[in-house]
Formats: sequence, C-alpha cells, structure tokens
Amino acid sequence: MAYRPYQQILRRRSREIGVGKVRVGGDAPITVQTMTNTPTEDAQATIEQIRRCELAGVDIVRVSCPTEESTAALAEIVREVNVPIVADIHFHYRRAIEAAKAGAACLRINPGNIGSKERVKEVVKAARDHGCSIRIGVNAGSLEKHLLEKYGEPNPEALVESALWHADHLLQEGFDEFKISVKASDVFLAVAAYQQLAEVCDHPLHIGITEAGSKRAGTVKSAIGLGSLLWAGVGDTLRVSLSAEPEEEVSVGWEMLKSLHLRHRGVKIVSCPSCARQGFDVIRTVEKLEERLAHIQQPITLSIIGCVVNGPGEALMTDIGLTGGGAGTHMVYSAGRTDHTVRTEEMVDHIVSLVTAKADAMAAEARAAAEATARQAAE
Repeated sequence: MAYRPYQQILRRRSREIGVGKVRVGGDAPITVQTMTNTPTEDAQATIEQIRRCELAGVDIVRVSCPTEESTAALAEIVREVNVPIVADIHFHYRRAIEAAKAGAACLRINPGNIGSKERVKEVVKAARDHGCSIRIGVNAGSLEKHLLEKYGEPNPEALVESALWHADHLLQEGFDEFKISVKASDVFLAVAAYQQLAEVCDHPLHIGITEAGSKRAGTVKSAIGLGSLLWAGVGDTLRVSLSAEPEEEVSVGWEMLKSLHLRHRGVKIVSCPSCARQGFDVIRTVEKLEERLAHIQQPITLSIIGCVVNGPGEALMTDIGLTGGGAGTHMVYSAGRTDHTVRTEEMVDHIVSLVTAKADAMAAEARAAAEATARQAAE
C-alpha cells in the first residue's frame, strides 16, 4: 500500500495462474520463492528446511528432481509442508511426469535442455492431467544452439525469443497455465530481457538474477536488478538467488517487497547508521531486535534512532519509536507521540514487549474481523 503519489507503483497487467493454492499474476500479491539445497531424496531434511522457510514467510518452494529417487520422495514432501512445491526439472522429461504424479504444484522446465517438442508435449499432458502449472525457465547459460548461432552470444533478444518460442509450444497444446523467467547472472542482461518480454506478452513473470553470489554481494546485485524491475511494475513472483541458506533468500525477498510497499509482513525497522551523538549502541541494539522480532508476522514499523536530531521525526512515521537520550535514559514513542522513557539496560526487552503486544492486538483484530465476515456470509 502506497500512501503518497510518488510511492505509487503501477504493476504490469498479466494473466493469473495457479501454483497450487497460491495465485500468481493478475491482481495477486507478488510472491516470494526459494529453492531447497538438501538432497531431495532425503525427504525429512528437505521438509525441515522448507518449514524453516515457511517461518520466514515463503510462498512457494522449488525442489530439484534429477533422479527417480527424488521424485519418489516428492510425494512425502508435498504431503508434509504447507506451501506449494515446484519441481525443478532438467534434461530428463520423465522426471517432470513423475513429479506431476507425485503432487507437484508446478513444473519448472528449461525447454532448451528438456528435449524434443514431443517430450515437451508429454510434459504438458502430465501437467494438465494432474493440475500443475508450468514455469518456462530460460537461462542465459543454457540457450538453444540455434539462438547462440543467430545472435553470437546470450543477449536480451535471444532470451526473449527463446521464451516466446517455447511459450508458443505450450499455447499450441491449448495450455496457458504457465509463467516465464528469463534469467541471467548479469544484471544488465537480465533486466533488459525482462523489460522486453514484459512489453510483448501478458504471461506472469518470475523474476530473478540467477547465480547472484554470496549473501552480501548477491543481495546487493539482486536488489539492483529486481528492485529496478519491481519499481517499474514488472514481476509477479521472485526468487533471490544467493549462496546462502534458503530462508536468507526469503528474508531478502521480503525486504525488497516491503521497501517498495508492495507487500507488508513482519517488523520493518528504520534505524540510523549511528555516530558519536548516539545515546546507546544502535548497531548492536538493532541486531538484537531483528533476531528477537523475526517471528512477528504482523506489519509493524519500528524506528531505532540514536539521538534527537532525527529520532522524533522518524518516530512520527512509525508505530513504535526509540530515540537515544542522555544519562542512559531514552524516549519511547507510540504512534508518533512521546509516551514514556526507558533505561538502557531495560531497552531491548521493553521494545520487544511493546512490539509483541501490538502484534498480538493486530492478530486479535484480524481474527475478529474474519469471524464477523464469516458470520455475515452465513446469515
């Protein structure tokens, strides 16, 4: 939700598809995805990792299915988790058919390495028979030979041509429950390809900068690429690809969406970089609060500012605020207004209790509203 004209983002209009119970495209919220890195054959380890991602707020999880053993484990994984599962398929089209039978909500295929048109046709039949959607995953690192020969190198035009070529194969089969990605590790290439694709089709787009790198470098790289696309209204679902644990990808994805006011979940902390004026250790305080408030799902804003230069002003725009003062006593704000003071030694516990209480109240209000709606519908 944007509050001012300069915060408005006009999303590209796309058709809507289903990934299990989650809607992608159209007016549906932009969803956050990640991918497991446990051996899929180890169903229990994979389930546990997905559950950690669920706590972080993931909407959709992708698992790799390179072997018969992995697709055999998929049925148990699907049964034991609460989010739709996308089966990641490369080279072996039979794995896609097995995954559809095992309950995958979506099949991610790279048509450039899945095989002949007939094999793609069999995958489409399996998807239709078992209620799966499909993601056409084009990647700069695995473009078709004829496109590399035509363009000389991976470029935006080649990625878009590949995507539309394979989309046409699915459409010829009367199948339109699919989304498209055109990923590259180069930010310029990926963004340009998505921009071009967004202009020539209305299919929902899965956006991402593939193989972005480590947690820090990959976050920066993804924020530049995905942030520019999201700001321009392009993207219906996203994955931040990091050399880090999947739940880290989820957290970064959510921070991107929260920063652009595209979705709201959890505590958004506004904090200063700290300086010699700070009345308490801002850096360590924010670290502790992030850790202790990570479980909160309700959208709450919290400002943590070390001194009175910007503290009161930032507190005006947040639900709860803390501004550093002198002699170990700091001001706490509620809904933008000065409310009471707190000592340094009690500060973190006190802020956690305030945020938790507000979250509990918001959850209770939401439950009451849902119950009232249900009663009205029943009358």
